[in-house]
Amino acid sequence: KMAGSSTPWIGSAYLFLQSTCKTIALPALYESSQKKPYVFKALKLALADSTGSVNGVDMLKVHCSHPHLIVQLKFCKQENCRRFLRSYREGALQKSLQSHLQLSLATTTVPLQVELKAGSEHLDKILKDEDHCLECIYREKPDRLPDEEIRELEEGLKSLMLHQSTNNNVAGKDCSPLKFPSRPHPPQGSSLPTQLTFTFQGQQFDNRTITADDHQKFAKSVSKKWKQVGRSLQRSCRALRDPAIDNLALEYDREGLYEQAYQMLLRFIQSEGKRATIGRLVTALEENGLISLAEELLGLHSSEDCS
Repeated sequence: KMAGSSTPWIGSAYLFLQSTCKTIALPALYESSQKKPYVFKALKLALADSTGSVNGVDMLKVHCSHPHLIVQLKFCKQENCRRFLRSYREGALQKSLQSHLQLSLATTTVPLQVELKAGSEHLDKILKDEDHCLECIYREKPDRLPDEEIRELEEGLKSLMLHQSTNNNVAGKDCSPLKFPSRPHPPQGSSLPTQLTFTFQGQQFDNRTITADDHQKFAKSVSKKWKQVGRSLQRSCRALRDPAIDNLALEYDREGLYEQAYQMLLRFIQSEGKRATIGRLVTALEENGLISLAEELLGLHSSEDCS
């Protein structure tokens, strides 16, 4: 029998993760002092998604056993464990992990194989029997407190979230390891607000503000279509409404297409502030058939190994 009314429900399981992309080795990334916080953050956010709470499941230790990254989990409530199992069974946890890894590592899609074990029991084989899975996890009591390394990463992540708005304005190359492009922590007990992400080609992306690098890439590649993109943006941006775009074309005619495109997007950024997001720009690019430029801004590069 599982825990009675006076006994807290505590159980443990191991989540095995393996990238099926030849160019991405999760253990190697986690063993890298620079990449470790990125991978940890992705794990933390995906696990929070799976239970609907930041504190729904604890990570006790992350083991590197090539080709697997093995995460030891601790559950303190049966309801949280049940939510996790359903998310795992339905594939939602796997998709969330892939999405968060892609965002945190600023890379292409990270295809994953996942496996769940409790002791000697392979839970993947009995996922349809949720109560049996719960019994197996409950039988496996955690054999440790959170690893010291996990505690340090937790503190680093909390510090990052406290300074979220500041870090978002810092240029990526000059950042310390924990100041990476981030997706805010979902509040306890609630899901991530939809405006913080957007979907492009079936994938979810962090709806960050447009960066200086984005700005330059756009101006360099958009060419003659900058006016069309500007007219797509003007529907939700007063600063670009007629005759603003035509005036920019005349004013910067001698400087050429790069400067015209640069000044148009600059006006959008200055006018919209934090609302000048990459999601709005990508939508405008899609409307005008500039898919390859949208992919470039999002860091999507085709790879035979990762297809």
